[in-house]
Formats: sequence, structure tokens, C-alpha cells
Amino acid sequence: MASSATDTRPSEARLRLLTTASRIFYAEGIHSVGVDRILAEAKVTRATFYRHFPGKEDLVLAYLQGADQAIRGQVEVAVAAGGPPADTVRAVAASIVEGIRSAGFRGCAFLNAVAEYPNPGHPVHRVVIAHRQWFLDTITTLMARIDETSAEAAAQHFVMLRDGAMAAGCLFDPTLICDTFLRGVDGLVRTPAARRPA
Repeated sequence: MASSATDTRPSEARLRLLTTASRIFYAEGIHSVGVDRILAEAKVTRATFYRHFPGKEDLVLAYLQGADQAIRGQVEVAVAAGGPPADTVRAVAASIVEGIRSAGFRGCAFLNAVAEYPNPGHPVHRVVIAHRQWFLDTITTLMARIDETSAEAAAQHFVMLRDGAMAAGCLFDPTLICDTFLRGVDGLVRTPAARRPA
């Protein structure tokens, strides 16, 4: 029997579960939220939940995969704009700032999740590390277009600036945090020569 194009699309119930879980996990944490709460808010039966997700951990992984895809999409938009390398890095930074300034911002979904799953062998922990490695590798590639010799150090610096901005952005004045972050990124892309060892 031939499958139709609609067979590959996620069901409405799965999308509702994932959207609801993502909102609650991000706002309140993962361990503190039970499956019953998600089922009630998503208006989905337990049987429907288990048809789409074998357990809560699978829902958590899907939540983080969605967050990963969203960030990859933001980076792809910055790269696709085809600007000079420094402007591409600035555009990635601008997308991070947009998130920090958004309503309901509660920090980095990945850093929040790994704080709840500290065991390096846990699947959630591994997904977080894989995302962060991809992000570091991507920024290193972008920085290499500006100055290959200092790309690795500059990318590590960018990620550290980003982590600090994400952590502080929900604790202090987000405008001040974002301005500081963007100034730091601007320094990284404007002065590659200053980072070279003597």
C-alpha cells in the first residue's frame, strides 16, 4: 500500500504533547514536571502518550532535539545571508540576543537540562554535549573564515561569552547583558591579530 505525504508528518497529538512539554520543561524544569501534568495540559490520553513516547525520557530528548533544531535553523539563516564572515558571526550573536530578550526567557535549555542530568552516561546528558560540540565546531568554522590561526580560541571565547550571557540574561537587566555580549563578540571578530601569540 502506497503511503501518502501526510504519513510522514507528526500527528497533532504528538505535536501537542511536545509543544506542551517543551513549554513546561523550559519554564519549570524537567524533574519537577510529571507526565500527568503534561497529559492534562496537552489534553492527551496516557495511551496516546505512550504510542508516541515510550517514556518521559523520550519526551525530554525530543524537547532537546527541537531546541537543537531551532538553534541550527538560526545559524543557517545567518550563514545563508551570505555576508562577510564577521557579519555572519555577529548575526549568530544577534539571534542569541533575540532569545535573551524574549518574554519568558529562562536561560539556555541545554545548560538547564544538563544541571538536572549530571551523569555523563545519561542519554539527556549526551544530547546536551553533542549539541554543544556542534555549536563549538560551527563557531570555530565561522571564526576560521575571519582568521584561521586564532579560530579555535576565538570560538571557545564566543561560547563562553554566550554561556555567560544566557546565564545572566534571566537574572539581571537583559539589555545590559546583551549589550555586553555583543561588545565582546564584536571584539572577537574585529581584532583577530591581537589574539595571536607573540
